[in-house]
Amino acid sequence: MAVRWTDVVHGSIMFFAIIIVPVLGIFALGGPEAAFQTIKIKNPEYINFLTNSKGNQLSFTVIISLLAWGLGYFGQPHILARFMAIKHSSQIKDARKIAMTWVIISLISAVILGMIGFAYLESPLSKAASETVFMVMVHRLVSPIFAGALLSAILAAVMSTADSQLLVASSAFTEDLYRAFIRKNASQKELVAVGRAAVLVIAVLAFLIALNPGSSVLELVAYAWAGFGSAFGPVILFSLYWEKMTEKGAVSGIIAGGLTVLIWKQLSGGLFDLYEMIPGFIFACLAVWIVSKLDKLPETAILNEFNSLKEIDI
Repeated sequence: MAVRWTDVVHGSIMFFAIIIVPVLGIFALGGPEAAFQTIKIKNPEYINFLTNSKGNQLSFTVIISLLAWGLGYFGQPHILARFMAIKHSSQIKDARKIAMTWVIISLISAVILGMIGFAYLESPLSKAASETVFMVMVHRLVSPIFAGALLSAILAAVMSTADSQLLVASSAFTEDLYRAFIRKNASQKELVAVGRAAVLVIAVLAFLIALNPGSSVLELVAYAWAGFGSAFGPVILFSLYWEKMTEKGAVSGIIAGGLTVLIWKQLSGGLFDLYEMIPGFIFACLAVWIVSKLDKLPETAILNEFNSLKEIDI
């Protein structure tokens, strides 16, 4: 309950901040037409979505890799948990509309922010510093008091994901691993203690990973996004649309997707420049399908439950 309400607050802060800052930047440049012309004068390639900033045509590998980010949504535990927590299936339609509206507006605003930042700032930010364009624009455009309110959106973005990820990871470790395989008769008090310990350990590990000076925020997010998307995305989709997926098939898909991402990330050049999400997703799907085909069919009770769920109007 607490995580749900904090996510509402965090999401609202992020939503309005990511819209307000580019709008302020546009007016500071003299309006939409003036902003567009400024971008065109400084570098016309910034308004061509099929070339990079130097005018080189984007390769097929780059385009496919960019599009593949969408596959990651199917396997993000902190996103799926929100739909799983819905009280009634009738609310899914509204939740879907709200979620898609929020995402579309936010992502479009983020792209516009980057372009307006390029036009507004005297000199372009370096590759590493480009991730700070939101902060730089806020400091340039508004007073310190208002800047503090807008910059809180960064903390909201971090906290909204962190608390959800920690909650899901702690619950998975406590219920699916500790209680299922280690201490089946564990008391509720013991499970709470184990869950808190899991949160602490996971937070420390995340902190250590973030200390790597050679990684950017986007690179770390892309790696994690591919890992979650490839490991869990195919299993979620198969479980929703293919009644013959088995337990062994699901486990095989999770392992295949996760390992593919880990291995692919260490390679480079040619085909290996492809975003690791794509091979990870493909191999996970193949693993689920092949192993499930070789395995025996799921029990009749599971098939009946699957068919009953298909009849729900969502």
